[in-house]
Amino acid sequence: MTSPRTTLSLVDTDPAELAVDAIVIGVHSQTTEQESGSPAGALLLASGAESIAAAFDGKLTETLALLGATGGPGEVIKLATLGTVTAPVVAAVGLGPEPSGAAPAPETLRRAAGAAVRALAGAARLALALPLPDDADAPAALRAVTEGALLGGYRFAGYKTKPQPARRAPVAEVLVAVPDAADATAQAEVTRAQAVAGAVRTSRDWVNTAPNELRPPSFADAVATAAREAGLGVEVLDEAALAAGGYGGILAVGQGSEAPPRLVKLTYTPEGGGNGKRVALVGKGITFDTGGISIKPAQGMWEMKSDMAGAAAVGAAMLAVAALKPSVAVTGYLPMAENMPSGTSYRPGDVITMYSGKRVEVLNTDAEGRMILADAIARACEDGADYLFETSTLTGGQVIALGKRIAGVMGTPELCERVRAAGDATGEPAWPMPLPDDVRKGMDSDVADISQVNAGMDRAGHMLQGGVFLREFVTDDVAWAHIDIAGPGYHSGEATGYWTKGGTGVPVRTLLHLVDDVAANG
Repeated sequence: MTSPRTTLSLVDTDPAELAVDAIVIGVHSQTTEQESGSPAGALLLASGAESIAAAFDGKLTETLALLGATGGPGEVIKLATLGTVTAPVVAAVGLGPEPSGAAPAPETLRRAAGAAVRALAGAARLALALPLPDDADAPAALRAVTEGALLGGYRFAGYKTKPQPARRAPVAEVLVAVPDAADATAQAEVTRAQAVAGAVRTSRDWVNTAPNELRPPSFADAVATAAREAGLGVEVLDEAALAAGGYGGILAVGQGSEAPPRLVKLTYTPEGGGNGKRVALVGKGITFDTGGISIKPAQGMWEMKSDMAGAAAVGAAMLAVAALKPSVAVTGYLPMAENMPSGTSYRPGDVITMYSGKRVEVLNTDAEGRMILADAIARACEDGADYLFETSTLTGGQVIALGKRIAGVMGTPELCERVRAAGDATGEPAWPMPLPDDVRKGMDSDVADISQVNAGMDRAGHMLQGGVFLREFVTDDVAWAHIDIAGPGYHSGEATGYWTKGGTGVPVRTLLHLVDDVAANG
């Protein structure tokens, strides 16, 4: 199911003269008189709004304040222009306090653009006249605005059978005001934003699809079809191929469901071989997680349709890689299974022989993600990789430790730091976490090489247990990072910034930033 898409283009026409349904400007909050000599609480117009302010004879901020505008981040206040400018509506989006001597941070702009486009749903065409610097920070700021606009316009198509009169259509077209619309660097950012935001939207669509419509075979088919259309190499292992290949972890988790498991491999090969480096992306694809025999509580279980967010992110990121054509080889691995309780389910106490040959004692069938990921990681290392980035909605411990916005990162320290930097650059924050020896010792098994969780079922360091387990399947010559997105992979609250309710698409943009980083720096 594909959501409607917003189109994007650049303009360098005076914003006051643009024939659009609404023009979006930025406003800063100001809290104290001492900061600039203005009255306490006064609004400050951001750059880009000069011609709009002139059309209002200097009364724009005063009028916006009367309507309740404070300039708080993400706040959107609409004002009828009554013919003062061509657009019938001016929408002021809050940017927070004015930064001293600098443009707003990229993430501030990204969230503001998203909030504005979302608030103006129902408009066919709007323009963004937000502050864009004319220095070295210009590309990052334009990238943020374009991404935010495209992602803020996302809405899942849904399953409603009757028209919803109060449900306004997403904005169809967004124009971004820039100094020079023909500038090659600016045009390159638009092209990139369309590929990246398109990938994020595809990831969101997959996550938001009802779980009865996206079981492992159909998910694999959807990914494979999109990948072939994008020009990627595609290999799909069905249950027979998985059994023949010895993928014990994927098979064990999937054996309780009538919908058999899959492993999808997507391959991008750069022209001329690129820079010689090889990147592997691995994503957890549990299309629905009941917990299996160790069944979950009913409350909130419906959100377990999002337990394939890691695989959705990797599959979508590979589509963007195919479009952006970085100078580095990238291969995606998407293990898929449905974790169901039945007479054929794997059980606590089972010992599973994994693809790597290592034997794992199962103590909790609800720790299934690490089982399918271990097989995919071992396959990726066998195929050959210099860097391996794996992402998954793996543990509730991530949410307890870091909340619902910040991912946990474990693995090779240098690579974890690169993930953290990529998260900062893209607005998908991540924080490196340790893999202590005592956590590994707690996973010693009496009968197998390792227990799948702490042998005493102690949940202390639960997020770290997942990372420690996965480390067992990474070969010594591969730098790796595990990105736990249990919190940020799915947003169950109200829409905010460029996040809508449901799948977020995290960490598609982080993965693509990392691919660019490896392509540029090795």
